[in-house]
Amino acid sequence: MSGPQCCSNPPTLNPSSGAGHIEQLGGLTTYVSGSPDSKLAVLFITDVYGFEAPLLRKLADKVAAAGFFVVAPDFFHGDPFVPDDANRPIRVWLQDHETEKGFDDAKPVVEALKNKGITAIGAVGICWGAKVVVELAKVELIQAAVLLHPSFVTVDDIKGVKAPISILGAEIDHMSPPELLKEFEEILSAKPEVDGFVKIFPKVSHGWTVRYKVEDEEAVKCADEAHEDLLAWFTKYVK
Repeated sequence: MSGPQCCSNPPTLNPSSGAGHIEQLGGLTTYVSGSPDSKLAVLFITDVYGFEAPLLRKLADKVAAAGFFVVAPDFFHGDPFVPDDANRPIRVWLQDHETEKGFDDAKPVVEALKNKGITAIGAVGICWGAKVVVELAKVELIQAAVLLHPSFVTVDDIKGVKAPISILGAEIDHMSPPELLKEFEEILSAKPEVDGFVKIFPKVSHGWTVRYKVEDEEAVKCADEAHEDLLAWFTKYVK
């Protein structure tokens, strides 16, 4: 179900990274960035490495700078995946952190945002988080969704989506290979009531949007292109 690619290029976690701050939201410890006066929010649901990854927070700050109130909760409750823990390979870790639990944890966060006066919410799902975001999009708890190199998302999931959804995938991806993404695209194009967008980035691998090497100019450029696509989608649909 999940191979080594899902966990490649692990970030060096840094709890103090980013321009934002930590607060409690909907029962979860959450990285928060952007103006609390904004009525538009973007919820980040991370990959298995969690909310202390510096490049993830950098992207959250970038979205916040565009005018959104951005929140990235710790859906793993202080227990992100540790790649060199031989006693807990990814399959074992995932048993403790099922995406169904992520969906249950996300609902109070959405409620808390609405209680703050937020009127529209977009959600970004990265790898593991993509499945959770799709579940939110099926029950219309969010106004727009962006999936970055999704994991665990199925054809049936995409059939059930009711919110505008943008899927940004990698050409080199065992979790969601281009053939699967093309199936997603066909399903979305047959659903006139849901605006869908699928883009496959050439020559990049699963994880490229938040686990790139900052000294690799080409990698940074590819990640930036995906970030711009993400922002364009939320600017269009979260309003």
